[in-house]
Amino acid sequence: MEQPRIRLGKDDVWLELARTGADSWQITADWCSWLTADFIADLSAAEVVDFVARMLSRLRAPLGVRFSAAVTPGRNNPLTLKAEPVGDGFAFFVRLTPNGDDSVCHLQMEIDPIATVELRETFSALHAALVV
Repeated sequence: MEQPRIRLGKDDVWLELARTGADSWQITADWCSWLTADFIADLSAAEVVDFVARMLSRLRAPLGVRFSAAVTPGRNNPLTLKAEPVGDGFAFFVRLTPNGDDSVCHLQMEIDPIATVELRETFSALHAALVV
């Protein structure tokens, strides 16, 4: 059975969050093959479900409002998405912190705008896969 996952972005710039075990998620990002990140994050299913629910809540709000969501609260957060409204969708500013550790390099990148309808479908599919 395939593990739950989500991928944002297209060809040259993308971010993927994929479950690899009960409390283990692979976070992979690529920016034009020049900057990459690929690391395991210890995240509970409840943390990811909460993150996805917050994203869906924001994506259902009126268009044109920027927002930010972190996978986990506190300092040991491996992934933060900042959404900036662009047309009928959102561009994302991604901040990755491997191992949620302040002593490592952070990767920050921008993902081109994605239509809100597509984002809702993508996050809804991940939510459905996690709450079964």
